[in-house]
Amino acid sequence: MSGPTRSSSGHVVLADADGAAYSSLRRRPVPRAERYALGRGLRHKVPRKSLGEWQAPVGRPDPVQQIMESHEGRVGRLVPIRVGRMVASPYGFLRGTAVVMAEDVAHLPATGITPVVCGDAHLGNFGFYASPERDLVIDLNDFDEAHPGGWEWDLRRLVASIWVAGRHNGADEEQCAAAVMSCVAAYREEVRLLADQPLMFRSYQRIDVDRLQEESSKPLQHEVARAARRARHRTSDRALPRFTEQVEERRRIVEEPPLITRLPDHEAELVAAALDDYLQTLSSHWRRVLGGYTLVDVAHKVVGVGSVGLRAYVALLEGSTPDDVVFLQLKQARRSVLARYVHGESAWHDHQGQRVVEYQQALQTVSDPLLGWTTVDDRQYYVRQFRNMKGTIALDGIDAAALVDYAGVVGHLLAKGHARTSGASMIAGYLGSSPKVEEALSRFARAYADQTEADHAALQRAVDRGLLPVERGV
Repeated sequence: MSGPTRSSSGHVVLADADGAAYSSLRRRPVPRAERYALGRGLRHKVPRKSLGEWQAPVGRPDPVQQIMESHEGRVGRLVPIRVGRMVASPYGFLRGTAVVMAEDVAHLPATGITPVVCGDAHLGNFGFYASPERDLVIDLNDFDEAHPGGWEWDLRRLVASIWVAGRHNGADEEQCAAAVMSCVAAYREEVRLLADQPLMFRSYQRIDVDRLQEESSKPLQHEVARAARRARHRTSDRALPRFTEQVEERRRIVEEPPLITRLPDHEAELVAAALDDYLQTLSSHWRRVLGGYTLVDVAHKVVGVGSVGLRAYVALLEGSTPDDVVFLQLKQARRSVLARYVHGESAWHDHQGQRVVEYQQALQTVSDPLLGWTTVDDRQYYVRQFRNMKGTIALDGIDAAALVDYAGVVGHLLAKGHARTSGASMIAGYLGSSPKVEEALSRFARAYADQTEADHAALQRAVDRGLLPVERGV
């Protein structure tokens, strides 16, 4: 077995490691100790302290230009909303610019170990949702950019977002550093714990809201309880009064321009046909269950920050009674921002909606049973429940002590996701038992937070000069 390498172009080549997607069960098993040793050996090629490096390289692509290029193919009338959400704060900028950070981190020191990664693992992309058994769990919850890639890429984006969010909330630099150290320590310890467990064991590990509340400190317990209460109210039946109205004998989704708008009849017909195709991507049980519902209405709905301007629909389905409803969301899926940096990976999925679904199921312990994919007018989409008890910890109000604890939680969750796919033993061997990686990534997070603030200021200047349209507060 060979260790992780890089192609002559510098792109990462997938490591053949524990948990990888093998095509055959008939192969020589690689002892765990050997995989740990391979990971330790990588420290000579990529010293752990080198993970702390960040200085904008000569010739770094202009972030504003990258943002403008990312607007190609989006709905033009929605681009000002996207810019408005990014220009609102450095944290809003970071949330909307996975493309910028992907370019930056892909050229930094990396081990070459490439599990499936989230691709956009910032602090706001973790949250609550309902398991198929209707338990409230917490995990990664955004997979638009999910793709095989460097585990360091995810961890770098996460720690940078923690520092940026901490500053946004008034935390001082020592408190931001403490939060980042908490995150990376939790990641390191969880990877090592799971690397020592059977592969099947890793696939069952999860955190539900009760466990999170029991194990959290008091500052975080309050935020968890508040977020959990909100999440439990976010269900399809409770959404009916807010999102729909009765028009004659038909229930219809209420327009809230520019965020929720009606579709022309021909587009609505295309979405209806695509939903029929989507049913075929579900397991037989859920295909049969959802097939008992009738499509009542569909509308366009703006979501997120980075996703604004991509096509997204919300569909209302009704069962045998008016209060038996399901809201589905269709989100346009484009090629991951990571794909260009991973050698040989671009052809793995011809359908980008399928990519999102399969990698979401790989990274989450439990997933929405209605996840599927479809195509509308030659554009690719993934489909999920719109109201599935989804919720997040409110970052705007979280204090420094709670941020330290929550950073540890998300570090744990990120490690769990990576360990479910491949390379856990090698990552654990590389990280070791000392805090060297925590210290290095703390240096990186602070430096990249500075970079994010500088890039945000550049976006603000571009808006002031009229280079990008902006609509604030929407």
